Amino acid sequence: MEAHLLAWFSDHGRDLPWRRARDPYCILVSEVMLQQTQVPRVIPRYGAWIERWPTAQALAAAPRAEVIRAWQGLGYNRRAVNLHRAAQMVAAEGWPDDLTRLSGVGEYTAAAVRRFALGEPVLPVDTNIRRVLDRTGGDFGPEAAAALMDLGATVCLARIPRCDECPLADACPSRGSRYEPLRKQTRFEGSFRQRRADALRLVAAGRSSGFDSEVVASLERDGLVKVENGRVSLPA
Repeated sequence: MEAHLLAWFSDHGRDLPWRRARDPYCILVSEVMLQQTQVPRVIPRYGAWIERWPTAQALAAAPRAEVIRAWQGLGYNRRAVNLHRAAQMVAAEGWPDDLTRLSGVGEYTAAAVRRFALGEPVLPVDTNIRRVLDRTGGDFGPEAAAALMDLGATVCLARIPRCDECPLADACPSRGSRYEPLRKQTRFEGSFRQRRADALRLVAAGRSSGFDSEVVASLERDGLVKVENGRVSLPA
């Protein structure tokens, strides 16, 4: 199975800018950006980010306000704060042996950095890879990590997989299956998350008052804003 997958990947693998990087910082930036954000939106933002802050040390030295402003439009702004904190830890102490010590880094992200930047023999299992593993029952090694990601993202789709295009179809026990969505996506329009995003955007633009106190308290807990004398601003 793996040989067929790797042959397919050599012809159909996505040309993504972070795949040309071996710096753990670059891989970490890409993985954090890709959390809950689609690849086409991430590609230009990743390039701009690395051009502006090419190293963990450069990002660590940046004011958090600039980091938050640069993240605007990617969503889930707490990720910007976590990435900034992680860079500060790396700048101060170097890369830890246990990458999950870095702010916002869980087991999957740690494994992705170890595999794609450090070349370690681990298989990072994200949603796409888990789907392929579960459906095919295949036994794949770390060398197939990027191929599994691309197969899950472009062929072995969540609801209606494109089995006719799949290099593993002949041996796949799930060929031809269709799937119900696991859960409904919560609406963004009118949600508390939207109110947070709107408020943060206004704060980044210079507005300092007139916000919902619950929203401000939530943003402050996440390190996205500071409140002094009743005025709201981005953290220094």
